[in-house]
Amino acid sequence: MARNRFAFPRLGRISAGLQLSLLCCCFPGQTLAVAEGGLEYEVKAAFLLNFTKFVEWPPAAFETPNSPFTLCILGRDPFGHSIDYILQGESVSGRKLEVRRIDQLPARQTCQVLFTDGAFKEIRRALSDIGGTVLTVGEGEAFVNEGGIIAFVVDNRRVRFVINQRAAQRSGLKLSSRLLGVAKLVEK
Repeated sequence: MARNRFAFPRLGRISAGLQLSLLCCCFPGQTLAVAEGGLEYEVKAAFLLNFTKFVEWPPAAFETPNSPFTLCILGRDPFGHSIDYILQGESVSGRKLEVRRIDQLPARQTCQVLFTDGAFKEIRRALSDIGGTVLTVGEGEAFVNEGGIIAFVVDNRRVRFVINQRAAQRSGLKLSSRLLGVAKLVEK
């Protein structure tokens, strides 16, 4: 009898998240290989969740003490429904995690994580308009060169990430040494 991987979706999602955490934290030199198709963005969605576990946001990053933790996707959404599935029911520091898809820059304290794909053309202006306490995540090393904090890069079918340490310091966010230890670091 074939196993249905969706028979216990929550267990599968937790298991995948734990596996990614172990890979990121226990095997710093390792990255995740991706197959053709949508798996790349499932891996990136899991990384986005795990980034939230290794970054500390100040209370001023939220509108109210009861505000949810919001991950915003600016512009084109390369994740599709996979990000909703992977992040469903998750929380960050006791706050419910919500995913929002937006077409324009968010107001301050609206998004704690802002993801934009490589197609967003006005990234430098966007990053300066957003201000601090937002973890900006994009694609391609050019993103961190423009002032983004974390960029996904795919190298030999492996998802890796680059962190711009200066941008992280300017944001007022505290990135864990464990997260910094598994990333390629740049200072721009």
